[in-house]
Amino acid sequence: MSERILVVADDDDGQRLDRWIKRHVPDLPYVLAQKLLRKGAIKVDGKKAKTDQRLSGGQSVRIPPFETAGPQKEKRARPLSDKDAAYIRSLVIFDDGDVIAINKPGDLAVQGGTGTERHVDGMLDALVNEAGVRPRLVHRLDKDTSGVLLLARSAACAKALGAAFKGRDIKKIYWALIAPVPDIHDGTIRAPLAKSTGNYEKMQVDEEEGKPAVTEYKIIENAGNKAAFAAFWPRTGRTHQIRIHAALLGSPVVGDGKYALKDEDGNRLDAALTQGMEGVSKALHLHAARIVLDHPLRKGVTLDISAPLPPALARSWKALGFSTNLKTDPFDELKR
Repeated sequence: MSERILVVADDDDGQRLDRWIKRHVPDLPYVLAQKLLRKGAIKVDGKKAKTDQRLSGGQSVRIPPFETAGPQKEKRARPLSDKDAAYIRSLVIFDDGDVIAINKPGDLAVQGGTGTERHVDGMLDALVNEAGVRPRLVHRLDKDTSGVLLLARSAACAKALGAAFKGRDIKKIYWALIAPVPDIHDGTIRAPLAKSTGNYEKMQVDEEEGKPAVTEYKIIENAGNKAAFAAFWPRTGRTHQIRIHAALLGSPVVGDGKYALKDEDGNRLDAALTQGMEGVSKALHLHAARIVLDHPLRKGVTLDISAPLPPALARSWKALGFSTNLKTDPFDELKR
């Protein structure tokens, strides 16, 4: 295989070299790319490059000849069908030319992985603009969580949004059904989180090694003591943060099998709802309902984007007599 000289597009300005290579040289295995970078074999404008180096539009990247060890299975991207293209377009709830927002369903993954072929990232070709620019993911939602998911139409927008998500300049309001109703109806949950030592797919509270995790919460409505409509504002962005913090209240998110709590008889606390009440779905009842942030590229402009509940969750809200059209901000008195 001969060497390749690739020119960085203006739209890729500011992107990390290793991520750029992964996207533009998909046949170069990640481990091998890291090895070539350490050896100085990959060069930017003729100079040895570093893994975390930021690229600028117009720079040239030299990829040396490389061979993979043994036969390689060719990875082919799942072709985008007309049906999927129409589907992802139907999810768009906001698009100002810089920022796109979709209302992600609760059964659609954001990115691919083992056994996951259909996902948001795999459909983004359908949202390419007139200049041929493909939108970029800037944050994540769990596969089972529905609601507002932001995309950026340029590298500059993606960089600005990424910085905003790393800080505390964004207000993200989630709606959830939790069961039973907690004793205290509003407050702040502080519990550091880390990867579970027993299950790599789960997180756990870890006071010594965990990263800080802070969540504001408020009960909006309750159906006696059996269930509540709760609003959550995660001040930090840890994996499964709301789900674990809700469980710490003694009131896990309804439909959350991963962090469910059980009574003395071994029954899940949400069993009476998901198994015994007509109209209540067995899905995870967690929805990214609203996001408020300063526009990443337009000074003085505030983005305030809301996503309606998906049908299955809306039926659950109605079955319990809760409003599905909350207009007020439960955390209006708290600063971003």
